Order: sequence, then structure tokens, then C-alpha cells
Amino acid sequence: MSTLPKIAWIGLGIMGSPMSENLIKAGYQVTGFTLEQDKLDRLAAAGGTAAGSIAEAVRDADVVITMVPASPQVEAIAYGADGILENAKQGALLIDMSSITPQTSVDLAAAARDKGVRVLDAPVSGGEAGAVEAVLSIMVGGEQADFDQAKPIFDALGKTIVLCGPHGSGQTVKAANQLIVAVNIQACAEAVVFLEKSGVNLQAALDVLNGGLAGSTVLTRKKDNFLNRDFKPGFRIDLHHKDMGIVTDAARNVGAALPVGAVVAQLVASLRAQGDGGLDHSALLRAVERLSGAQV
Repeated sequence: MSTLPKIAWIGLGIMGSPMSENLIKAGYQVTGFTLEQDKLDRLAAAGGTAAGSIAEAVRDADVVITMVPASPQVEAIAYGADGILENAKQGALLIDMSSITPQTSVDLAAAARDKGVRVLDAPVSGGEAGAVEAVLSIMVGGEQADFDQAKPIFDALGKTIVLCGPHGSGQTVKAANQLIVAVNIQACAEAVVFLEKSGVNLQAALDVLNGGLAGSTVLTRKKDNFLNRDFKPGFRIDLHHKDMGIVTDAARNVGAALPVGAVVAQLVASLRAQGDGGLDHSALLRAVERLSGAQV
């Protein structure tokens, strides 16, 4: 019998499915729940166990991991008679790996404490490719002892794993991450349009740019998206719009000015308004093309 903790995984989307599968590969017993039957079938095919409800998934779990789109979904699965807190066993560790508001994480930790459940907020960066390859960056908020217990689990999911401070700190760092990523993608998109309109070989230009100070993980990961106009979602514009709302609101609360971030947040919002919310966030290129006179 395995001595590893039993894991319940709630939310098996673009990120959650490969992450849960990496835990199965690492030897963990994973019971999962999500709303889509095909995702449950995928988990079962990978060696996990599909549950019929949140309550069923978490009942015997030592660790509950959640990966859902936003704060309302976290609250929906955590609270209420059928939620995690009412059905998890005493002493269980709840690791929320969703990207939500810092305040939601703080409130969840307080509510969980009253139920005898410990909490870490542990959002990730690296996108679908990072999830599949188990090389995610994981930014964590919570208690040191809980982080230490969760570290072997994190090690099966990512490469850069840092306890950033108390509850909510992981989400604050993730908000900053999403600010940097959005501004970086926007800068890359503007460079692509500039280069193409100037008649430069785009492949060659991006290769040399990525080898110098202008290089970045964003450019490495998204270069082919730009070259091929392939905007199949790894991380949807809809979700980055949500994240830009989180960072601009949190920055306002602490008195931090985000002038460039505010502009990019509006450009992300404009993409959604034009029907591109379901595309990958590299589709910011489409917004620049429209502004530059192209019909896309």
C-alpha cells in the first residue's frame, strides 16, 4: 500500500487534467471531480478515480486540490452543504491552485480554519505546456508547515516553487505575473506587426530577438502562435481578462499605479468585446493588427 497522501482533485480543465495526471504518474492515488464527463473519463483512463460529486471526491482525501477558473467557482465548490469544507475530513489540506483574488484566498483560509481544514493558495504560471511538462512556477501563500507538507506534491507539478508569504500572497504574486505576461505579449504582438509591415523575415527576426535581451519565456512559448496565427487556447483571453481585473483592483487597493497595465487590460477587454475571448492570449496580436488596418 502506498504511504503517499490520498488526493482529491476538483477541476479538470486545460490545466487541471495534465496536472492531475502528473500526480498519478508520481504514484499518488487521485480521485477527481469535474462537470464534464469526458474529463472524468480521461482521468480514469490515466489511472485515476472519477467521483460523482465533490463530497464523494473529498471524503477520504488527505489533500484536496482545486483548479477552477475564478473566485466565484472557488466559492461555489468550497462552501455549502455539498462543498469541500463540509465534506473534507478534519486535518485535510486544501490547496487552491486557481487564480483568484487575494481576498478570496484569505477568506477561504479563515472559513476553513473553523472547519479544521488547512489551506494554501498556490496559483501557477507556465500555461498548458508547463502543466503537461510539469515545469510550472508555483507561488504559494500560507503556513510554512503546510507548505513543507505539500512540497513533494508541488515537486511533481512544477520546477520553481516558492512560499511567498501568508494566505493570499500566492495570489498577489500571480496577479503580478499576469500583469507581466500580458504586457510582454502585447509588446511581442506590436513587434510582430511592425516587423511584418517592414518586410522583415519574421521567423529570423523572432529567433534573433529571443536570443538577446528582448528574449523571454513568453516569446519562446508563443513564437509559433505568432508565426502561424495559431490561437488555439492554452490560456484563454477570457481568463486573462479576469486576471487583469484582479491585478488592477488589487493595485488600486494598495495605491500602486499601473499605467501600462491599465492600457493592456483595456486591449484585452476589447478582444473579448470583438468575440475573441475564447482564443489564446497570444491573440492580442489580432488587436494590434486591427489597429494597424488589417481585416482579421
